[in-house]
Amino acid sequence: MDPPVFDTYSRYYDLLYRDKDYDAEANYVCTLLSRHCVNFCDILEFGSGTGGHGRVLADKGFTVHGIERSAQMVASAQIRSPGFTCQQGDITTIDMGRTYGLVLALFHVVSYQTTDKQLQAVFTNAAVHLDPRGIFLFDFWYSPAVYAQKPSLRVKRMADNKVEITRIAEPTIYPGENRVDVRYTIFARELVNGTVHTLQEVHPMRHFSLPEIDLIAGNHGFERIAAEEFLTGKSPSEATWGVCAVLQKR
Repeated sequence: MDPPVFDTYSRYYDLLYRDKDYDAEANYVCTLLSRHCVNFCDILEFGSGTGGHGRVLADKGFTVHGIERSAQMVASAQIRSPGFTCQQGDITTIDMGRTYGLVLALFHVVSYQTTDKQLQAVFTNAAVHLDPRGIFLFDFWYSPAVYAQKPSLRVKRMADNKVEITRIAEPTIYPGENRVDVRYTIFARELVNGTVHTLQEVHPMRHFSLPEIDLIAGNHGFERIAAEEFLTGKSPSEATWGVCAVLQKR
């Protein structure tokens, strides 16, 4: 069996995304919820990674519990606030035995659900874990932009005082499946001795149109109350790679 996505990748995850503005993204989530008059204090986060969003939201007064499939990512999570906890688990099957005001899935967690079975299980589990009128908020790759812009090969370089990283992302597009497989190759050079480690992982990513989101939402007891470009709030277009959806449980 192949290791879970991010198991190998997790060693360098925080460095690779050191430029990710978790504060701005958490503020955006708070603004979006406030705009729709949503008030709650407890969050279940699907795909919590190393805790970037959860820690910031906990600092803002929320109680956040994260579910992350990769044990390595959970082990790397820095628990700095009593309001944020996390555990290893599968978001398609986890049963917390309680409900929450918000189920949150950021950084394209929903797009990692590449089969219909996975996708339906995540929506089912989100509904199971939500209070009446609770919110399921997530971002995803937007099909019109994927087809208009087309993913391309990209290179990213980051470094700290221990390691220099070069990451190559090579996409393969599967139009009939609304899927893009991104092969990541990472070259990590240890500064203390010059040793170079090479890692590879393939991240399959599914993209969606709004009618697709609305169909699966309706089939799982949700109503979409918002869909907009992530962070900017603009209407989705062919220039919008990432869309944020806000669904309310009926």
